[in-house]
Amino acid sequence: CLLPWLVAASLGAQDQGSPPGRVARLSFTQGNVSFQPSGESQWSTASPNYTVSTGDRLYTDQGARVELEVGPFAVRMSQTTDLTLVNLNDQLMQLGLGQGSVRVTVYELPQSNSVEIDTPNGALTIQQPGSYRVDIDPNQGSTLVSVNGGSLEVTGGGISQPVNSGQAAQLTGTGPIQVNLVALPNPDDFDQWCASRDRRIESYSSRQYVNPYTPGAEDLDQYGQWNTVPQYGPVWYPAGVAAGWVPYRVGHWAWVEPWGWTWVETEPWGFCPFHYGRWAFIGSRWGWMPGPVAVVPFYSPALVAFVGGSGFSVGVSFGGGFGLAAWFPLGPSEPFIPWYHYTPTYLRQVNITNVRNVTVINNYINTTNINVTNIKYQYKTVGVTAVSGDVLRSGQPVAAHIVRIPPEQIAKAQVIAHPAIAPAQTAVFGGRAPVKAPPVRAAVTAPPRVAVQVTRGGQPAERPTPEALAARSAPPPAEAHTPAPAVPERSPAPATNRVTPAPTSTRAGPPAARPAFVTKTPPPERDVPFAQHETALQQHPGRPLEPQQEQNLRQGRPAGPPQDREVLPHEAAPKPAPRPEPKPAPKPK
Repeated sequence: CLLPWLVAASLGAQDQGSPPGRVARLSFTQGNVSFQPSGESQWSTASPNYTVSTGDRLYTDQGARVELEVGPFAVRMSQTTDLTLVNLNDQLMQLGLGQGSVRVTVYELPQSNSVEIDTPNGALTIQQPGSYRVDIDPNQGSTLVSVNGGSLEVTGGGISQPVNSGQAAQLTGTGPIQVNLVALPNPDDFDQWCASRDRRIESYSSRQYVNPYTPGAEDLDQYGQWNTVPQYGPVWYPAGVAAGWVPYRVGHWAWVEPWGWTWVETEPWGFCPFHYGRWAFIGSRWGWMPGPVAVVPFYSPALVAFVGGSGFSVGVSFGGGFGLAAWFPLGPSEPFIPWYHYTPTYLRQVNITNVRNVTVINNYINTTNINVTNIKYQYKTVGVTAVSGDVLRSGQPVAAHIVRIPPEQIAKAQVIAHPAIAPAQTAVFGGRAPVKAPPVRAAVTAPPRVAVQVTRGGQPAERPTPEALAARSAPPPAEAHTPAPAVPERSPAPATNRVTPAPTSTRAGPPAARPAFVTKTPPPERDVPFAQHETALQQHPGRPLEPQQEQNLRQGRPAGPPQDREVLPHEAAPKPAPRPEPKPAPKPK
């Protein structure tokens, strides 16, 4: 079972400055789930199939649940839980739990990979594959760690304490921490739900065609079927789609750093086939082909090419003042050319891990660039989707706003680097308008390093009574959200042996108030808010800022000009209609 990771390791580690090849997929939401992008102080409603990355934060209201898929890991949140993705790259998943309950399943722990769960009391580093639950009671200032399988290490102040399979530990205090081994709690409804989700991920049959650590691969069994096509090999066809269905049309665009324009598909299965592999139009329908099953694929924000160029929108009526945005899916032998900063190694990884015919891709890619002169795009004429630029800019649903382009104009269109359209704030929030902040706790005080006092043996910690649990589970009457109705078959029952924290309101205004965690791995620098990006993004619309530009903003300086050279031609930003010149006053007779 190590083969997928060993093969991927031969491709090299993540390049300095390139985006990671691993992301978190928001694969399941129930009830009212709030989302806060990295660097922001406002919140929006979370969208399934959204790409969650470093610095993003999620909160589940009463009766809500969330699942995140991250390569060989799964992270699940119970109700009234505040979770930050502190850091996520190709070697590390670092979570920050401010309150509530999470269960993390590590199906495999690849060599040189780390999984860390930071809490206000201590840092938890997972040592082996297994199942781990963490509960934080903010009222008591304690953390309960349960290891149902595997082992982890509790650290703080340079002292460590192992917690092994079948054990639980209660962490209290912030300086020093006290670690008490306690009885492992009995499973509750949240644990049973997590176990059912694990079985779904571990037992799907499509793993014979798709690398098992591709987020969303388990959805393929339920929502489509596989056929073998002589030209392409195993091909997956989605079931139940409408006549004339085209990839990258039923969904919307969002602006997700550091990739910029990122596709969010609406169908429940719509993650894996839109960020990995390639689509092909076979006979009269579209089918999807994954890359080699033995190689972990690199994530892409959308495997498409954009079109535009001189005269593309002539004769087409559209509004919004932002021109047209148009794109089509890449075919099985066509290279993906990122519209964001990347290095030569990244360019190779994101391409050859997502296609089966590596030889053809290698003909386009060398160690420094892409040869774009001989690319014959198959689906420019049969798979183009076009909308007003304002639909792209604001993250609106695409299917309801499609603009029909005459075939002769599509034939004239050229493939461009990206639309010259900078995002609006709604695109940064996943196409959703900002909402009232959920009742998360404000930042708590905890020193970055604390001593750990270990208590071995002794009597198990006293468990809370049902009355105490009910009191702690109730939200403050003045601050509580009104949760959306829960999905009937997923309605959770109140826990009977876990502490469910009572949320309180967060401090308002920038910078965003975040819980303070005891960490083992230093977290990355915080992103700056989108408002500080806007001026720089307008200088080169449609292209996210490069690493040195981001660093300049963090240091309070202007972003400065981009340094990367775009391989494809860049479409000029739409210019406003020229004002009519004033007529000269008539000469007196």
